[in-house]
Amino acid sequence: MSTPADEPRTAVIIEDDAEIRHILAEVLESAGFSTVSVGNGVDGVRAVQAYSPQLTTIDVNMPGIDGIETAKRIRAQSDTLIVMLTGSNDEADVIAGLGAGADEYLNKPFRPRELRARVEALLRRSRAGAPPEGSSATTTTPEPAVASVAAPTVPSAAPSAAPDDPGVDGDWLAHRDLRLHAENRLALVGDRELDLTRTEFDLLATLLESQRRVRSKADLALVLRGESYVTSYYVGDADKRAVEAHMTNLRRKLGESAASPRYIETVRGVGYRLTSET
Repeated sequence: MSTPADEPRTAVIIEDDAEIRHILAEVLESAGFSTVSVGNGVDGVRAVQAYSPQLTTIDVNMPGIDGIETAKRIRAQSDTLIVMLTGSNDEADVIAGLGAGADEYLNKPFRPRELRARVEALLRRSRAGAPPEGSSATTTTPEPAVASVAAPTVPSAAPSAAPDDPGVDGDWLAHRDLRLHAENRLALVGDRELDLTRTEFDLLATLLESQRRVRSKADLALVLRGESYVTSYYVGDADKRAVEAHMTNLRRKLGESAASPRYIETVRGVGYRLTSET
């Protein structure tokens, strides 16, 4: 989704707490959005239908239908950018929210400046339409990103070329029977097209570009936020858990497990990389 700079942007806020609705409206309006605020999931789904917003924020814990179900209903009919907000640190909630189609996941209480920064990063990524120009992680109490985030000085091998697709021009990234076309946001396993979220696609593209080079969870969190290799930014435990959740969903869609990976292997205590071709 992209919106020309001279066109108005709309955000729908789905939140049952009136005070938080007010804070969200102030933050988003300062970022150039006009806002529509509702207090429950049913009204939220209707608001997205009516206003076709560029951005939607959803509280996870709401009366009636909760935020996870609300996100599923919205994602089934809209490509609006979805930011989930929750007071829970439960990893299961993170996985459920991302699995429902959320693009971003933030814990309450959130810092208004960080929310705005994450939203603007999502919009940059959406406009660019190519990895990695976006955001996908959650943040609680931050901790400094470790030095291992930095890229190795030895460049990785050039990605292998995939067989040409007669219907798609340009370069493909490939590993085994997995192919990805960054410009057209297309990913295939054999002849099967994968239905990936923006973040899952960007995560997969990053790993394919890196080939056998290991990418740490902190590294991937920064890459997905568009802040790769900038050590002045912070990566917290929640950011790393979000990467793990995205990886779980991505592996499920690839049809593989962490125990017997065909495409992506876990390097214990470090991060992820592509499996060997042999």
